[in-house]
Amino acid sequence: MNVKSFTAKTSREAMALVRQAFGNDAVVLSNKPCAGGVEVLAMAPEGMSQIERVAATAPRVAAPSRLQARPAAPAETPTSRSFAARTGQRNEPSFGYADPAGDVGDDVQTLAMSTLSFQDYVRERVLKRRQAELDGVPDPLAPPMMMDRAQEAPGVSSLNAARQQRAQTALQAMQPRRAEPAAPPPAPAQRRAPPVLRDEIRVPAMQRDMADLSGLGHQNELPDMPGRGRRDQQDMMNELRQVKGMIEERFGALAFMEKLQRQPIQARLTQKLLEIGFSPALVRKLVEGCPAEFKGGPGEAADETTWAANVLSRNLRTDEASPALEEQGGVFALIGSTGVGKTTTTAKLAAAFATRYGAANLGLITLDAYRVGAHEQLRAYGRILGVPVHTAHDRASLEDLLELLSNKKMVLIDTAGMAQRDSRTNELLDMLAHPSVRRILVINAAQQGETIEDVVSAWRASDCHGVVLSKIDEAVKLAPALDTLIRHKLKVLGVTNGQRVPEDWHRLSSQALVQRALRAVAAGAWRMDSADVNLIFAGGPALGLKHPAAMGAF
Repeated sequence: MNVKSFTAKTSREAMALVRQAFGNDAVVLSNKPCAGGVEVLAMAPEGMSQIERVAATAPRVAAPSRLQARPAAPAETPTSRSFAARTGQRNEPSFGYADPAGDVGDDVQTLAMSTLSFQDYVRERVLKRRQAELDGVPDPLAPPMMMDRAQEAPGVSSLNAARQQRAQTALQAMQPRRAEPAAPPPAPAQRRAPPVLRDEIRVPAMQRDMADLSGLGHQNELPDMPGRGRRDQQDMMNELRQVKGMIEERFGALAFMEKLQRQPIQARLTQKLLEIGFSPALVRKLVEGCPAEFKGGPGEAADETTWAANVLSRNLRTDEASPALEEQGGVFALIGSTGVGKTTTTAKLAAAFATRYGAANLGLITLDAYRVGAHEQLRAYGRILGVPVHTAHDRASLEDLLELLSNKKMVLIDTAGMAQRDSRTNELLDMLAHPSVRRILVINAAQQGETIEDVVSAWRASDCHGVVLSKIDEAVKLAPALDTLIRHKLKVLGVTNGQRVPEDWHRLSSQALVQRALRAVAAGAWRMDSADVNLIFAGGPALGLKHPAAMGAF
């Protein structure tokens, strides 16, 4: 047996030296810190085999009892007592186990072993214990008290059973003692549930079972609250959708802003469209399809502004290709908010029709009985044109008047102006729900984009025959109105730009309307730079979530 010492700075380096000397199967005896780092004692694997052969051939001699080997303790004197005895320190119970530190110390003192001899002694003890386990006999090195207990225990025929029994005994000793009842109960008492504190947070059973998606709809989970589980699930799904939308919105905005930084053409176009009043949703959709460069060839746009004008013109619906309203004929009701110019627009249409087809083929009806003297304005225009104006107070009178004027080529109905959030708006729409009546929504082009959006939704513009843009001469920016019309795919029947009748009634093409919107110039504090553009898209809504169909036109 060849035992060598290896010293290195770290354990890793010391083990590398051991592998170089004895290979990967080297036997490590000990390691300890030293002045140079770490000292490792190791030997070749053949040395272990030699120890096993020697231990197998060596005669077995019963080891003397440790109680007999120990010399009798001298009489205790006050001066020879230990410090623990003199200070009153209590002795802990040993539960039948001898002190291993004392046994090893006695063996070393008795045999006067060297370091290598003590290592051989330990290996011999290990081999004896292993051989006893293989033979199925009790541990020969166990203390006599434990040997007696192992022999007295019924049914213990192997060391494994003895170990299991000792473990159970130790567990029973560690458990707290309980007061035994006077009479043995017929059945073991069930363990009471721990008391629930008032401020304790209790997790509902449905939330604990959320991982099991297959059983979410079962009624047996909450028999006393059958509908609460579904409500909790629906609330959670709504919150997850909101979180998903927020994440998509933020990542989409970051990706779009990064694209603008890499492509200056798109950045300039974005800044210009936002400056003149187009919404961020429409601008993002438009810029995503913008080319990276413009060569100006035949049939191609010269710059990004021309390209954007062509795209917006193709998506803005107008009535220029169809016959004019006065040529089509029929029953038309002009609706809209207060002060948008419904009565004046009705007079312009009536004048244009009377000029071409005569006043005998025209009928005028007013529903504006709310304001004092409101119908007098239309009656004044009727007297100029030579057309009588009829007043309808309810749906029945309106139907009677429509029946009376059924032989007229064109009938115009002037309605009362109401705010888009007025409860009477729905009543007016229901009153006009006649099969022959086609509604025309009049929108003030000078209003804000959000206001126009609200008006379009409240007056059900999608069910109307078309839209009339009024007061475009007062609008500094026409882009907000055109933006709403493009996204909702509404048709522009005509525009008005003044109070003159009928000179200020026009039918403009989509190219003319878009060019008028692009000519607007922001002044003063309303100008934008690149930092303002990033700020708008960082906090703006994601594109196409509200009107995905309208966004697909590009």
